[in-house]
Amino acid sequence: MEMTIQKILDFKTIAVVGMSPKPVRASYGVAMYLASQGYTIVPVNPGQDEIAGLKCYHSLEEIPFPVDVVDVFRRPEACVPIATSAVKIGAKALWLQEGIINDEAASIAKDAGLLFIQNKCLLKEHRRLKA
Repeated sequence: MEMTIQKILDFKTIAVVGMSPKPVRASYGVAMYLASQGYTIVPVNPGQDEIAGLKCYHSLEEIPFPVDVVDVFRRPEACVPIATSAVKIGAKALWLQEGIINDEAASIAKDAGLLFIQNKCLLKEHRRLKA
């Protein structure tokens, strides 16, 4: 798992599915931290057109450029269609944030050759390994 996390941290474009426009929410804080570390953040939230001054897409399929990592802040039951979309758009990795576990989403991602992590925080892992 350690090598997988290292590889994912080397990618540069991260779609944050479920990113909240509220600064107090974890999804916002993690995304803004990653942006401050040089990552390109792409908010994905069907209820928003812009978050933190960034264009927000309603779905992964709407993003008109390649995405390396799909970082998920959604309930476990929402992860299977997200995994399917991550495969469809050619993402290189699927990351389910801390507290999110979905073995079917894991199978979809891994079977398609995506790197996969679940139940870990991207910010905490970045701080641990890169900061």
